[in-house]
Amino acid sequence: MIKLFDTGAYLLRGQLLIKENNNLDLDNLNQRLTTDGLNPLQASPQKEKALAGTMSYQILKQHNTSNNIQNLQIKFDALASHDITFVGILQTAIASGLKKFPVPYVLTNCHNTLCAVGGTINEDDHVFGYSAAKKFGGIFVPPHQAVIHQFMRETMASCGKMILGSDSHTRYGALGTMAVGEGGGEIVKQLLSHTYDIKYPEVIAIYLKGTPAANVGPQDIALTIIKAVFKKGYVKNKVMEFVGPGIHNLSMDFRNGIDVMTTETTCLSSIWCTDEKTESYYKIHGRSEDYQQMQPNDITYYNGVVEVDLAKIEPVIAMPFHPSNVYTIAEVNANAADILRQIEIQVKQQIENPHIKVNLLDKLQNGKLKVDQGIIAGCAGGSYENLVSAAKILGPTPLNSFDLSVYPASQPIFFELMKNGTISDLTLAGTTIRSAFCGPCFGAGDVPANNAFSIRHTTRNFPHREGSKPADDQISYVALMDARSIAATAKNGGLLTAASEETITIPEYTYTSQIYENRVYQGFSKADEQEELITGPNIIAWPKIRSLPDNLLLKVCAVIHDAVTTTDELIPSGETSSYRSNPLRLAEFTLSRKIPEYVNHAKTVQKEEIQRQQILEEKTTVSAIIPLFNKAFPNHTREQMLSTGIGSVIVAIKPGDGSAREQAASCQRVLGGDANIAVEYATKRYRSNLINWGMIPFTMDQKDLLLLEDDDLIYIAGIREAINSEKTTVQGEIVKHSQRIPVTLKLENLSAGERQIIADGCLINYYNKK
Repeated sequence: MIKLFDTGAYLLRGQLLIKENNNLDLDNLNQRLTTDGLNPLQASPQKEKALAGTMSYQILKQHNTSNNIQNLQIKFDALASHDITFVGILQTAIASGLKKFPVPYVLTNCHNTLCAVGGTINEDDHVFGYSAAKKFGGIFVPPHQAVIHQFMRETMASCGKMILGSDSHTRYGALGTMAVGEGGGEIVKQLLSHTYDIKYPEVIAIYLKGTPAANVGPQDIALTIIKAVFKKGYVKNKVMEFVGPGIHNLSMDFRNGIDVMTTETTCLSSIWCTDEKTESYYKIHGRSEDYQQMQPNDITYYNGVVEVDLAKIEPVIAMPFHPSNVYTIAEVNANAADILRQIEIQVKQQIENPHIKVNLLDKLQNGKLKVDQGIIAGCAGGSYENLVSAAKILGPTPLNSFDLSVYPASQPIFFELMKNGTISDLTLAGTTIRSAFCGPCFGAGDVPANNAFSIRHTTRNFPHREGSKPADDQISYVALMDARSIAATAKNGGLLTAASEETITIPEYTYTSQIYENRVYQGFSKADEQEELITGPNIIAWPKIRSLPDNLLLKVCAVIHDAVTTTDELIPSGETSSYRSNPLRLAEFTLSRKIPEYVNHAKTVQKEEIQRQQILEEKTTVSAIIPLFNKAFPNHTREQMLSTGIGSVIVAIKPGDGSAREQAASCQRVLGGDANIAVEYATKRYRSNLINWGMIPFTMDQKDLLLLEDDDLIYIAGIREAINSEKTTVQGEIVKHSQRIPVTLKLENLSAGERQIIADGCLINYYNKK
């Protein structure tokens, strides 16, 4: 079903895989090629040349502005943000000198559209975004018109192009577009005509063969791949390049559905071979000129291979609380009690609140899992084919007490579903039809009841991402499934059921561009510097952030020993994101679902740093008492106090899995955070966000990290000099009770530009200084 190569491999003529350590004799290879009906090669594979044969290499080389392909400096063709992120991005860019958008920048409004949360603040931010689009020359998509990634697929993706989005699921590889999801700081750099700087990534072939069974959907395939690669880190920060004969057996909606979920593997980006089906997609959407055939060279080398036999994949379910926690539905139905007991143990280990009762065995009905709610939504689930398939599977069966909601991913999709009767069929069965809104994906729509179990064709099922509040002793459970099996489960009254193998005929799709023409503001290249930015009372500028001092005294304000810590746990999604344009207010929610006491601890440390700065500015006397200094240095000198900054630090094994939302880092910074300490970072996105907000992404050996506890102090002398002199390690001291324990902190893989941003204190300071 899924096979991971333990070596690199050559792909010959786009079809034949040869492991690197196999026989590469030309005669032997040509014999195998001709046996498979492929043309022979003229020369034996040469690794260095074959490395340049990937589609990824071709695209990255075209977009690289440096003279060194190993150290990429990328400029993107287009940018995208939604209304959780664009206000903060614009504030940062404006504070850094923004004049106009240099490339098309799409501002969508598909997240914070529930205006009852916080009164007018959500719509105020939409008004701000519209005014910014007019002032700087942007593209503004009003609320309920499209979720961000569907709009980008329909209107902006283009073969051979690159798109950067401030959302982790920025993936348009199936359309021949290499897209990257990053934090807002990277968008700011592009808005200021600077570059995205990364080392050349490894490229992994995702070799598809065979044809999926009729009851298998794109989510089944995506989740099966995620299960195979996530824990091994097989594609972490690498490009997934989809190749092989199986691609031709997948429709474009199917490909897009698999592609958008690649984020959950922790890869950097994705790209697919294109064919006549891709060409037809562009033609349907009135953009034939954006199509070109994309294939790897005849001899291509990949750093690894994930071989996927599509015919062997079964309907699956990703159980709480991660997309990689995957079982086949058949497994769950055969062993429901045992699997639910195992999930209970995992959940209890992950949930910090001892008052929350976890009893998944209550969900058993005659030995079968009985679920309470079904959702098909967003960039992963709300596609045309998914919703047509769900409607045909469900048929006229009344839902009765089962709660099913569907969210078409765009108004053009909704319009087509109305025309062909799909919406009518779903509505008559009792399905609730929603607008193009990402709510169920991040906890702002269809929040389940306490202890309810929801099955969703969405992107994530992290703890509390569906909107429950652990501080109020609430918990609900989300499992990820394909729309087809969700419909089959709904038809069966909520008893977990895999879709049957009945073949479904999908009516031909037609795209109505007039819907966007009548509503979307197309302002690229029409910047008007006289246009006034309209700010509501909730939009607050970033607070002033100091530069990196000569020395640091850090207090540990949170220690997390989970194997992986998500960005959702660092800063919750859901209704809290409505406060994203008020940095001070949003920061109040930092770690609130994981370590509720963190905010007060960080604020106490921050007060001491403010007091130290007042001494520095001679606004108060040097005799003022600063408890942390007295604890660390009972006999400290004035010079030591003035040269040593005080900050907080979070310690975690592997933080940053999931969302690209930069608030996971910026909220820590607003509260006076100076660093994270980790064994490793789950994604590049989160690590980059730390750096762009001036926080040091320390790493440490796990045996040393496990020494750290809440309230420990860490003193690091000469940290500014270490950052500026490109040192890769720095020596510190852990101050624990009466002990002073030496410790080595690593400064790994920091570029010169990243070091300067940290030294300056944040990206805003860096650009203002320049």
